[in-house]
Amino acid sequence: MWPKLFLLLPLASAALSTDANDTLLWGPYRTNLYFGLRPRIPQSLMTGFMWFGTQDYRSVSRTRHACDQGDNLDGYDWTEYDARQGGVQVLKDSANNVKITTEFIKVQGGDYGGSWATRIKGEPMTSDKPCRVSTIFYVGLEGLGGLDMETDEDGNGIEDEFRLSGSTPELDNFTVRIVDTADNQHLADGSFAAAFKKTMGRTHYLGRAVSSGNMWQAKDVILGPLVDHARELVAPYTNPSADPPDPSYTLQLPNEVMMGSNLFAVQKMFDGPFQFDVYYDNASNKQKLDASVIDSRIQDLKEAYDKRFKTIFPYPQDFPQDQRQDLDAFSKAMTSSLVAGVGYFYGTSIVDRKFSFEWDESDDQGDDGDAKGPKLTDPKSLVTGTPSRSFFPRGFYWDEGFHLLHIGQWDNDFSLEILKNWIDLVDEDGWVAREQILGEEARSKVPAEFQTQVPNYANPPTLTMAVTAFIDRLKAHSAARGPTDADLGLDFGLDAGPQSYFSTGTDRKVESRYLEDPALAISFLKSIYEPLKRHFEWFRRTQRGQIKQYGRTARSRTEGYRWRGRSESHVLTSGMDDYPRGPPHAGELHLDLISWMGFFSRTMHGIAEFIGETDDAATYHDIEQAILANIEDLHWNEDMQMYCDLSVNDDDESYHVCHKGYLSIFPFFLSLLKPDSPHLGHILDLIRDPHHLWSPYGLRSLSVSHHEFGQGENYWKGPIWIQMNFLALRALHKTYAAQEGPYQTKAREIYTELRKNVVNNVHKEYNRTGYVWEQYDAMTGEGRRSHPFTGWTSLTAMIIAEKY
Repeated sequence: MWPKLFLLLPLASAALSTDANDTLLWGPYRTNLYFGLRPRIPQSLMTGFMWFGTQDYRSVSRTRHACDQGDNLDGYDWTEYDARQGGVQVLKDSANNVKITTEFIKVQGGDYGGSWATRIKGEPMTSDKPCRVSTIFYVGLEGLGGLDMETDEDGNGIEDEFRLSGSTPELDNFTVRIVDTADNQHLADGSFAAAFKKTMGRTHYLGRAVSSGNMWQAKDVILGPLVDHARELVAPYTNPSADPPDPSYTLQLPNEVMMGSNLFAVQKMFDGPFQFDVYYDNASNKQKLDASVIDSRIQDLKEAYDKRFKTIFPYPQDFPQDQRQDLDAFSKAMTSSLVAGVGYFYGTSIVDRKFSFEWDESDDQGDDGDAKGPKLTDPKSLVTGTPSRSFFPRGFYWDEGFHLLHIGQWDNDFSLEILKNWIDLVDEDGWVAREQILGEEARSKVPAEFQTQVPNYANPPTLTMAVTAFIDRLKAHSAARGPTDADLGLDFGLDAGPQSYFSTGTDRKVESRYLEDPALAISFLKSIYEPLKRHFEWFRRTQRGQIKQYGRTARSRTEGYRWRGRSESHVLTSGMDDYPRGPPHAGELHLDLISWMGFFSRTMHGIAEFIGETDDAATYHDIEQAILANIEDLHWNEDMQMYCDLSVNDDDESYHVCHKGYLSIFPFFLSLLKPDSPHLGHILDLIRDPHHLWSPYGLRSLSVSHHEFGQGENYWKGPIWIQMNFLALRALHKTYAAQEGPYQTKAREIYTELRKNVVNNVHKEYNRTGYVWEQYDAMTGEGRRSHPFTGWTSLTAMIIAEKY
């Protein structure tokens, strides 16, 4: 009913409105830093924050700036975060005995994205130990414009607020002020106090000129002069019989500003609890910021966030009463950290359009006349979720689809902005690089062997999950609301519907405009349809497998697929890097890829049907049916009673490559099996068998009875991955436990037990370690590898609330 009504409406602009975009212009988009703000503008204003202890001279070498697992922080989460309003982050650093809280608020008004403020405060983690910390907040500007220090220079440091003024074409005129807003304590005694009394308790500063493209190296630019200055101050005390001065007297910025400076650093030294504020006032915003604005806005934000969170992600009644409050705080932290982990990236990437492995050399490598070898592309920009701020601070194609499922529940329109950013990367051939490593800062975090992207390499097309999730939300929202004048084509303005919980004045609910305005929704889907169609055809063209050869029998002679770009031991393009496969061969066919293509076909059918492309919808339906038939004809092994890859032996004969694990249940993961499929019972038996995939902590990636279980790299050879458990739970909850069939009761039982196993283990490890992890040990449930991994592991919050 609704799709037909939607088609009666005039088309609105597919781009997000200016008002909505302004609320998203600023954010902690420098996600690789513990705290770094910037607008979504290439070569613009950016800020960063760093700190070190002053308990000894060695501590400056352990300055915290970029998120690093080697820093051994006890944890860092955004406890509340809304992309349009701001949030609160808590960083726990027991090595320096300090808990630092960063509070960030946006203040809309005027043009150019409004103003913002942040409060940085610290307190001892343990009251009986000293808490002596040096903080450095910096502001840098790249590109057109200028940045000047307005505060009078003083070689001993300054006592009052530190003030900068600046201007850029995109931000117009602005000021930045850094102000102490508490009775902060500074080191005031000791045997050297008299010698350093002129600089004690003052704010120290530095101004330097940084060349374009190098602002991301601000830490080195700032700490170099600090260390040099400290050496000068310590020099008179180098006599072996003399004790050196306290580090807080000497580890100071030199209070100098070079000509043409576009990077300014401000240092404050504290002994005990501290607090200071940073205000960014855009000249077009008439509300000048002060401490009272932060006080009131942060309190309002926390209360509103809590109220809205309980509505969107309610914790169900099937968890013990004494666990619910803790689970609620945990879910908030996961959701907030995921949304605050969205970064803005801009820069070139490295692409090799001619590379191929020997078993792929028959594939079309393009006829662009370029010489073989990696080349830098033109710069591009991308707004994307990041899997891990410490280890993977960049965009990953197959991670992003899972991110958007979660983000879309919280802020529908923000998720669509991110989705549109990714779809805009689809090139004329239909290709999207599986890793988006944009610019030198992003490349600095990636080993050289993984930096180059190849245009015939794919990745699981999970963006399609985000599209289907949006359509599902749109249908559910329309059904709950019922037909309105807008649906009937009488009024398609933006002034209907409930106000945002953060609304100012008469603003609409900016996080769900695309749900409340059907014309806008249809326009968005139309805007992404052609690029997605091109992308779909790219998959079918470049990842096509061989069926007619090797005596294979299948109902479709075209629908078989294999991942390009694999090595002898890894299929990185599949996402399941070291999962056991057969030896590389041009004739192999991969079960997971044909399953993804079945899901992709189903998605394209749904979009085409929704926007009225009836001929295309029929074509996609036929392709889906052909794929489902070939999954059965090519990949089911009757003797093993499981789905398998297909390969070719030395006699050019096909054979199944069967390994019990995630791969063998892929048609189940993506709900491609009907509830009455005779194969479903075998899959459920495999899932529930503790000698194979079942564990008290979640489903293992490879059977514990497999001869390669836990061997070698042991990345996908046993460890538990939360996004795959999410797929299993979603399939059970929405399909096999919900729809009538011979295995419905068993599916319900498995769902209930598996859900509690996953939630309890991830939550337990979070409480034990302070982090959510990339994966979990297949035998003990302990967190493993990258942390924090607030990418797809944050789906645990969705599992708790049963939002699939």
